[in-house]
Amino acid sequence: MVTSERHTPPLQGFRLVPGRFDRSAQEALRDAIRAIVVAAPLYRPSMPRTGKPFSVRMTNCGVLGWVSDQTGYRYQPTHPVTGEPWPAIPPMLLDLWRELADYPEPPEACLINFYDADARLGLHQDADEEEFAAPVLSVSLGDTCLFRIGGTRRSDPTRSIRLASGDVVLLGGEARLAFHGVDRIYPATSTLLAQGGRINLTLRRITKPASAIPASGFLR
Repeated sequence: MVTSERHTPPLQGFRLVPGRFDRSAQEALRDAIRAIVVAAPLYRPSMPRTGKPFSVRMTNCGVLGWVSDQTGYRYQPTHPVTGEPWPAIPPMLLDLWRELADYPEPPEACLINFYDADARLGLHQDADEEEFAAPVLSVSLGDTCLFRIGGTRRSDPTRSIRLASGDVVLLGGEARLAFHGVDRIYPATSTLLAQGGRINLTLRRITKPASAIPASGFLR
């Protein structure tokens, strides 16, 4: 279900695929994420400078993972607590990327956010990557959330969309740098997670493909 704030149309490149994963696929993906969390435990990151903890817990899979602490936002190849490399991205998510991303290279990072009933995520841009030609692809599992998306300026009007378990959102084109966030979780709207809550999986390409990087010196 979609509810509009100020009746703002979505930016070009925004796509919602409701119910992309049916119940059996959601369960398979949930189990794959559980295995990842065993190897790369959920932890609570903190804000740059202030050190204020996030209300969501997170981990990653892929060759790179997004982290945040008092030194800033960044991608790195290892878990900040265990020091171990991130687990691989599940094949189901790589298949989804090939299906929807319209981008020739695979994702390098999958950020895994866990929201309990009180967790929120303020309006922000996904702007820590080098490659903006690749979209951001997001999968919702568990309880429904109220997702908010605006324009490429924080002051732009926004609209709100309820994302249910199995829904997929793609931010590409003009919408690649749209401000977005999660305003609330609706408890007990899904039975996928025994203890409730919501898992969000965000696939991103971080670096530019080698073919897009100009040669230098005598190689030019």
